[in-house]
Amino acid sequence: LQNMKMVPVPEKAYGTFFEGDCYIILHTKRTSRGSAVDLHYWIGKDSSQDEQGAAALYITQLDNALRGNPVQHREVQGHESETFQSYFRNGIIYKKGGVASGFKHVETNMYNIKRLLHVKGKKHVTATEVALSWDSFNKGDVFLLDLGKVLIQWNGPSCSIAEKSRGLALARSIRDSERGGRAQIGIIDNEKDSPDLMQIMKMVLGERRGELRDAIPDAKADELQKANVRLYHVYEKDNDLVVQEIATRPLTQDLLQHEDCYILDQGGFKIYVWRGKASSLEEKKAAFTRAVGFIQAKGYPSSTNIEVINDGAESAMFKQLFQRWTEKDETQGLGKVYTTGKIAKVEQVKFDTMQLHARPELAAEQRMVDDASGEIEVWRIEDLQMQPVNPKTYGQFYGGDCYLVLYTYLRSGRPHYVLYMWQGRHASVDEITACALNAIELDKKHGDEAVQVRVTMGKEPTHFLAIFKGKLIIYEGGTSRGQKSTPEPAIRLFQVRGTDEMNTKATEVPARASSLNSNDVFLLATSQVCYLWCGKGCSGDEREMAKMVADIVSKRDKHTILEGQEPAEFWEALGGKAPYASEKRFQEQVTHYQPRLFECSNQTGRFIMTEVVGFCQEDLDEDDVMLLDTWEEIFLWVGKTSNTYERNEAIASAKEYLKTHPAGRDLATPIILVKQGYEPLNFTGWFNAWDPYKW
Repeated sequence: LQNMKMVPVPEKAYGTFFEGDCYIILHTKRTSRGSAVDLHYWIGKDSSQDEQGAAALYITQLDNALRGNPVQHREVQGHESETFQSYFRNGIIYKKGGVASGFKHVETNMYNIKRLLHVKGKKHVTATEVALSWDSFNKGDVFLLDLGKVLIQWNGPSCSIAEKSRGLALARSIRDSERGGRAQIGIIDNEKDSPDLMQIMKMVLGERRGELRDAIPDAKADELQKANVRLYHVYEKDNDLVVQEIATRPLTQDLLQHEDCYILDQGGFKIYVWRGKASSLEEKKAAFTRAVGFIQAKGYPSSTNIEVINDGAESAMFKQLFQRWTEKDETQGLGKVYTTGKIAKVEQVKFDTMQLHARPELAAEQRMVDDASGEIEVWRIEDLQMQPVNPKTYGQFYGGDCYLVLYTYLRSGRPHYVLYMWQGRHASVDEITACALNAIELDKKHGDEAVQVRVTMGKEPTHFLAIFKGKLIIYEGGTSRGQKSTPEPAIRLFQVRGTDEMNTKATEVPARASSLNSNDVFLLATSQVCYLWCGKGCSGDEREMAKMVADIVSKRDKHTILEGQEPAEFWEALGGKAPYASEKRFQEQVTHYQPRLFECSNQTGRFIMTEVVGFCQEDLDEDDVMLLDTWEEIFLWVGKTSNTYERNEAIASAKEYLKTHPAGRDLATPIILVKQGYEPLNFTGWFNAWDPYKW
């Protein structure tokens, strides 16, 4: 903003901000549902109150011109949102002064420059102009001494590789965009090895006296703080603003009434204002002022992020804070629907393996590593050791046991491994721990290349079903060991779901009439006979799969009976008739979940996650542990040089993430551990243009 007017910034200067000014950023991106528009106004730390007011006003006008579709953000220097930072991949530069004081944005080929930039951050980089003095330095960050024709990058002794490479990317972008590519870059990684560059630094900064300061840790909100979501109804009564708390987590979508405006406070880390379609114009206009008032009333720092959201045009970040978010007239992706409660009948896509390799995004959508034609080995945990399971009984899992399933498949001619740890609902804590420890040993035997998947009984992932070729049977209790401690029940009931070898699973349910469901096929095994009960809603394919399972579950004669034509003996075996679920199973439309990538840090004893918006393979650094959340599973990506503590804490971090997620997530969600260089297709498919040779 210049003299209270909007003046376009030259594209070369994108990412450079004067601390004395305010800016407006309009960002548009194409999506499957049209386009998503974000409007940000950015406040420099030395900008005037008048300019800040003008910026807020322009945002409202732009919002009206764009018919209330944009998501609006208020950004304060040094506290920008992750979305804002994602626009400037090479980093954000803060310059002293402002346009008003005669500073020009960018003049290419300007060489009479002398400034020191303090570069901070690993995933989100910012560079602030600081005093030209050794006092500005510390041991933990990167500093760029910019002398026009020469840029010297000084790396603090305790910088990570990622921080150094982000610093270099920033130096190169200054050279290319501001100096027309005509500037030399020198790097000091260890002062003793760079006497010539140190000489230049001393000429500019003088001799250094005394020790350098220690690194300053970044103050960041941890996950516990972010999980504390509260929803407030905001309205005016007799010229007074009333803010009334109406709910805490888990929040549900029906709390938002179209006639009203609401404030959602995410633990003081970020404030959202939601504006109902039918709320008054006055209310809509007052959104930012109310949010700022709310921040003051709560005693939050004035730099707190604000996002203003319109009814029907909500951002992905906002939807994530609700237990479930349903869109109107939503169309579906590749035959997969996210459903809640009862599982919808979804037509499974037939697999063509060649297609999986050509289209890794299909592998990701379908949650499939390959076509499940690889080799299987199964062990049971017995006396805390691994006991091989008889291959004749592969696919039968007992709720009192823990199992390790090693799946081996070939890709480009060499073996790849997936190691499933299946945890029975009634297994002891010792067995579950032993299962994890034996998994680590087994992984070591295979060169630490296996992808480890934690499977909770009843939440088996798609690929796990597929590798057992329709013969997956889950017994509620008991064990598959030789000496059984309890006799097997005389009457058992199994619910069979699935239409082919790739997606079938039989689960034992209580042997009572109330367990039946008209949408499925059930097997009732008694000592004399095995009934195949076919509900009205089941298909021919489902009946065929149930017949295959019936032969494993029972050696007795098979009797097929249709719902409504049951013999008396059938009800007797179930202890009498009782009401059961018979309504048609409906497909509930739930938003297609946007996958999210986070950097996990657990070093300070606080669990901190930094989201990378619009992520790509470049964002996976060798010294990171990263978490990719695709809703149906959680991937942990472990970099080659990540520290041992974070590596060992990875699974605990993922559990913590599910626990503190504002949407109240299912704690049994599969957790998948992936090592750098051994990424399976169902992981790489979430990234655009994955390069398998990058490392």
